[in-house]
Amino acid sequence: MNPAIGITLLLTVLQVASGQKVTSLTACLVDQSLRLDCRHENTTASLSIQYEFSLTRDSKKHVLVSTVGVPEHTYRSRTNFTNKYNMKVLYLSGFTTKDEGLYTCELRLSSQQPSFSKNVTVLRDKLVKCGGISLLAQNTSWLLLPLLSLPLLQGMDFISL
Repeated sequence: MNPAIGITLLLTVLQVASGQKVTSLTACLVDQSLRLDCRHENTTASLSIQYEFSLTRDSKKHVLVSTVGVPEHTYRSRTNFTNKYNMKVLYLSGFTTKDEGLYTCELRLSSQQPSFSKNVTVLRDKLVKCGGISLLAQNTSWLLLPLLSLPLLQGMDFISL
């Protein structure tokens, strides 16, 4: 095989393998629903990413939403899943202390590829409420925030342009 082709193939595989790396998993409370935000790198726009959200409680894994495994029947009616460019969002309605435990977001490109995951321990009394300002700060580049706030600051006469 031509060395240039081998190097190109290797770089492609490495890019694909790193394309679903989970960068963070955060949990917050929206009304009575748990919200899990699983952020990940997305350098593989042409490939679909397989995902699995699970809860480990009392040493037992419960699959909530998945394209890899089969979600448990008891959670199907309580979950709502949203897939964005570089974030997977899971809502678990009717969140109670019985739903506390270790939540995991696992991503992979295919069953043959290695998976990447993050965990977060969720306790009901330690959860923060999801808020609009904090969500804006989490989902917007820090360099873009000052630009977005200029009209507000100008309207309040803090600055003049």
